[in-house]
This record gives sequence, structure tokens and C-alpha cells, in this order.
Amino acid sequence: MTESQALSRAFDGRRALVTGAGRGIGRAVSLRLAAAGAHVAILARTQDELDEVAAAVGDLGATALVIKADLVDPDQVAQAANVALAEFGAVDVLVNNAGVVWPVGPLTTVDPAEWAAAISINLLAPVALTRALLPAMLARGFGRIVNISSGVAARPAAMIGGNAYAASKAGLEAHTLNLAAELSSSGVTVNTYRPGSVDTAMQAWIRNQPAERVGAELHERFVSSFAQGTLISPDQSARALLEHLSSDDTGQTWTYGDT
Repeated sequence: MTESQALSRAFDGRRALVTGAGRGIGRAVSLRLAAAGAHVAILARTQDELDEVAAAVGDLGATALVIKADLVDPDQVAQAANVALAEFGAVDVLVNNAGVVWPVGPLTTVDPAEWAAAISINLLAPVALTRALLPAMLARGFGRIVNISSGVAARPAAMIGGNAYAASKAGLEAHTLNLAAELSSSGVTVNTYRPGSVDTAMQAWIRNQPAERVGAELHERFVSSFAQGTLISPDQSARALLEHLSSDDTGQTWTYGDT
């Protein structure tokens, strides 16, 4: 059996919800899941991006459930979960990928409202979606939840100026490991994935900020990694994630390149 055949059998007929699916890693994961036989609900804020991803899913012979929502708004988070459950009955695979890197800069200069919004998107929304979709997973005795994190969770001091991002990712990983222990032997697995240095809009956003705003050291690091061609593609990262996700592992912190 080839790798692609194994992955197809692993996700054939499964129902997945991917957040931040309009571009980057979320888009790539959605397409990989669709190609592997899953029914995919794609969630993002931008309708044009959702339409493009839905068309790409269609080119694979599948159909995407489009959910437009802004995860900073708890009401929209709840509504998104309701739409997925109403359409699918249950969600088998939840990929909490949506995230923001802003605000970036010294803590005393960032807008407290933006800091709180970042925590809402990066941490509170994944918890809320998990809480909404978990009962149906437990009732069926099957679920796969993966929270997209970052290497910054292990090295918070390496991203000076990214306080909200570092705090949210560290909190997301703690939530993941704690919930995995809670759900042990339930059939529902919960894991974290650190996707590596991926060529995404988030990387581009930092490169395009004035160095004095985000910090010269952080800015130079992101500019240099792009110039040196060391970034991986979203599809490379997504492929590695699906290899992990097809297993029964739980309570793990997966990192790109460790397969």
C-alpha cells in the first residue's frame, strides 16, 4: 500500500473542520484532507479566499462546506460550530489552525484591545470550537483534534515583541496536553503541531512592517529566512501533519520534520 493510499483510507468519509482555511497552512490542510477522502468544512474571514479554496476542493472531486466567520467574535465561533454540526451531524477531525501574529512591538506600546483580540483568536476560539464539537466525538468514540502551534511556545524569548503570540501559543499547548490527559482512552485524540518555518502571509506581514515597529532583530530574522530560501511551503507542512493525524497518538507535540 502506498502512502497516499494509506492516508486515503484513514480519512475516507471523515468530516473535518479547518479554521484559517482561506490561505497558507489551513488551505493546504483542507486540500490534503479533501484529497484523502474527507468532507471538509473550511472556515475563514474572507469570502473570496473561501470561494477559491472551495473551487480547489471541487477540482479534487469533493465539496467544501464554506463557513465565513471571524473568530475574534465568540458569537460567530458558536455559530460556526452550529453550522458544521447541522451539516455534518458530527465533526471527526478539527484542525484549529487560524491564528494571528499581531500585535508586534514592545508590550508598553501595543494596544491592549489588540492583545486581547489575539488571545481570543489564537487560544479562546480553539477552546470554544473544541468544546462545541467534543460531545459528538465522545458519543461516537472517535475524534481527532489538532491545534496548530509554533516553535515560539518552546522558546518564548526568541520572539521579542511577539508577546501576545508567544503567550497564546504556550497556553494553547498547555490546554492541548491537559485535555489529552482528560480524554485518555476515549477514542478522541488531542495533539499540537508546530508547523515549521512556512512561507505564509503571517511571515510576509512581519517582513513588511517597519523594523523599528516590530524590532530590528525580529525583522531581520524574518527577512533573512525568506531571502535565504529556508522557508517550507504550506503543502509540505500540511503533508507532514496528515501523516501524524492518521495515527492514534494523543498528548503529543508534533514538529515538522520529526516524522
